[in-house]
Amino acid sequence: MTLPQSIALAVLLGVVVALIWGKLRSDVVALAGAAILLATGTIRPVEVQAAFASPAIIALASLFVIAYAMELSGLLGWLIQRAIALCARLGSLGLWIVILISGLLSGFLNNTPIVVLAAPVVRDVALAQALSPKRFLIPLSYVTILGGACTLIGTSTNLLVNDMARSAGQPAFGMFEITPVAAIVAIAGGLYLFAFGGRLLGTAPASGTAEIGSHRARDAAGDDPDLVPTNPPLRAIPAVASLLVFLGVVTVAALGWAPIAASAFSGAVLLVLLRVITAEEAYRGLRPEILLLIAGMVVVGLSLEVTGLAASATNALISAVKALGPLTALALLYGATLFLTEILSNAAVAVLLTPVAVALAESLGVSPRPFLVAIMMAASAAFATPFGYQTNVLVYQMGRYTYLDFVKIGVPLNLLTWAVGVVIIPRFFPF
Repeated sequence: MTLPQSIALAVLLGVVVALIWGKLRSDVVALAGAAILLATGTIRPVEVQAAFASPAIIALASLFVIAYAMELSGLLGWLIQRAIALCARLGSLGLWIVILISGLLSGFLNNTPIVVLAAPVVRDVALAQALSPKRFLIPLSYVTILGGACTLIGTSTNLLVNDMARSAGQPAFGMFEITPVAAIVAIAGGLYLFAFGGRLLGTAPASGTAEIGSHRARDAAGDDPDLVPTNPPLRAIPAVASLLVFLGVVTVAALGWAPIAASAFSGAVLLVLLRVITAEEAYRGLRPEILLLIAGMVVVGLSLEVTGLAASATNALISAVKALGPLTALALLYGATLFLTEILSNAAVAVLLTPVAVALAESLGVSPRPFLVAIMMAASAAFATPFGYQTNVLVYQMGRYTYLDFVKIGVPLNLLTWAVGVVIIPRFFPF
């Protein structure tokens, strides 16, 4: 092993250990790893520059701004409040309809603000109807995660895998190319949560409206400032303008008139020019902790590629699974991604395994497409722990769950989506 390979491997292991340890911010860990690689000359400044200016970063930053404009206009809160009002009279079925609507929205908007706005309302409506909020808050988080995987822009994972696949010489994914597979996986997961969520999470009635005040007081006193629910009043003109710009971005990208990075960037700038959102508000909506985490992990992934370490590891993996056939290889890759996502960030998993997926498919003489879709699906499936996804953390605190609540409902969901994904993916993306 050469010195650059040794440094790249040491940095990778250090980043993985730090992420599992969880005492440091994940974006700081990723950036520290990138800094070490740059300072030791393992990677060049031009390669770091390319990571920070990748189309995935530009698209994500722009989409964050557009989504923040919709949130500030009151549109997102208004939609969720209307859904709650329409469904509140239906009891538990109404709450499941709200969860379904939240899942559909998460296919186009970041699911964190959706859950931030919807979770307290779902909890309060459940308490007002003497229903246990535990039956609905974990499913709310899980359904928005499943819904986010249904489009190219629904989650940062899909954009990142698409960006890295293009860098590896693969054709880009269309906006809705993965939707049939992800929708079937989401439907299977949603039906499981609807059928078994109450049994696994407990159905004991809550104490009613008297408990709502104490919950709200605890919300105001505790959660993380970024997770405190905000619901600005609806402003019609900014709401309509931000919605039209968002629909225009999606339409342009879906029809292939421009890449998603270009259309989203143009849409974000247009909202500033139209004064729907100020430049200061746009900067606040960028969510730099996510962007820098992804950029830092891309640099770590690049170091494995430029030093040749990724090729050596992939060759060893290929020799071990080549004789098993493409379907078994797909199942193993899906399972490995699923496992790693529970202990690492989805960005880290996507960076590490996307090049492996391409090389593995090429060694088997089959299309890399199904393997890339498997990573998209599995890297978003953080169900078995409360710390695998930010929305899980939010409902974990709000619903007074235990760690084992996530394990007992999340592990079967992981296994179910794994089985459904492996069966469905080759039908839409043949080998």
